[in-house]
Amino acid sequence: MIEKIDKQFPVRARLTTRRRHDHIAPVKWRNQLLALLLLVAFVGIGVIYFQHWVVQKPFGIILFIGQGLSPGRLAATRVYAGGAETHLALDSMEHIALIRNYSKDFATPDQAAAATAIATGTRVNNGAIARNSEGKPLASIVELARDQGRVIGLVTDVNLTEPTCAAFYAHPAEPNDTDAIAREFVEGGKIEIALGGGLAQFLPSGKGGARQDNRDLLLELRRNGFDVAQTRAELEAIPTWKHSKLFGVFSKKELAFANQVEEHSQQPSLADMTRRAIELLQSNPGGYLLVVNAGLMGKAARENQGERTLNETAELDRAVLTAQRYAGTKSTFIVCGDVAIGGMNLNGAPFRKDSGIAVIGLNSAGQPWITWATGPNGIRSYGAAKVPNQPPNDQTGTEPIEPGASYSKTALPTVDDVVAFGGGRGTEALEGSIDQTAIFNVIRDQL
Repeated sequence: MIEKIDKQFPVRARLTTRRRHDHIAPVKWRNQLLALLLLVAFVGIGVIYFQHWVVQKPFGIILFIGQGLSPGRLAATRVYAGGAETHLALDSMEHIALIRNYSKDFATPDQAAAATAIATGTRVNNGAIARNSEGKPLASIVELARDQGRVIGLVTDVNLTEPTCAAFYAHPAEPNDTDAIAREFVEGGKIEIALGGGLAQFLPSGKGGARQDNRDLLLELRRNGFDVAQTRAELEAIPTWKHSKLFGVFSKKELAFANQVEEHSQQPSLADMTRRAIELLQSNPGGYLLVVNAGLMGKAARENQGERTLNETAELDRAVLTAQRYAGTKSTFIVCGDVAIGGMNLNGAPFRKDSGIAVIGLNSAGQPWITWATGPNGIRSYGAAKVPNQPPNDQTGTEPIEPGASYSKTALPTVDDVVAFGGGRGTEALEGSIDQTAIFNVIRDQL
């Protein structure tokens, strides 16, 4: 019937069809627009919900420990690095706090107790490494990070078995038992990327090492799937795409100071090792935790070597800048001191642009720019008599000697607060005066 009508009245049929299409088209267009608006609204609500209610975690968490990093060290390092107006990478970090650092039994922690407070969030007696006063092992932030699927990196310019490093992966009954600490490093399997010094603790005496149990831990690491690098070139040759474990050990003892050019030419700097660790750890989709221990700045301070102390503090700052460039904005950065050392001061009135060797040695009046409260450059007191101490045996005469007020075999720790800097998610807690154990809490909350 409709076909007959269409044939009899073709014009009317075409007009009727056109009206139906004209009516359907606006309805379809309105439905599409409504669907698009609903989709945009849904996405917007999702973004707002994610930003305000979903807990976001940083992909990378990088903790720097600067041995002896007290507030007084900062201004002196700026002057030495480039003059009073010099801007350090540390100065650009959003948050800063003073750290109250004491151990469970003393007003001043030793290196082991200070590191344990940072690594485990628990105050312990001096001499204890990741063990409480009852001798029970304490879980470290490394162990918690592994439970959350993160891979772990450890970088240091001193021995990988020294107390600050050991507090993150070992629980030795005796803090000076470096053989046991090295053994626990290998058997514990908590660290995927380790770079630093201290090869002697991983080799038996028959192979030029210091171990007395005849175990070749370097060979055991290779059998456990670790690549081994012993020079800067070998470290750089490790491909970033390779999902492997790496043990880089570049000296039998601690690494060379930055101003020891010949020795340092074959060894990576702290910044080199930090960069390589980040490049290799980033392949893990679950994120990573990297601990960087700047130990040479503490070693130099304990030996009353002022220029090296400032130079190594500047090396820490360069490593922080490198980490910021390579880890990116989705990472959390924390830089903290452990315990103040030696009471170093840069004295007098350097000119505003003075830097480097201009503030080393003696000023124009013959007075020392740098002085120490205690250490091997101090004065021995025998009753009423006071005689200057002789320079340490390992000094060659090329390193300026700064006087100390009182002699001690190594510079003593002091009760001064140390300092912490933070950038990235979670570091807003680093404000004002905080407890040393707060560093652990900040990292734990971002895992």
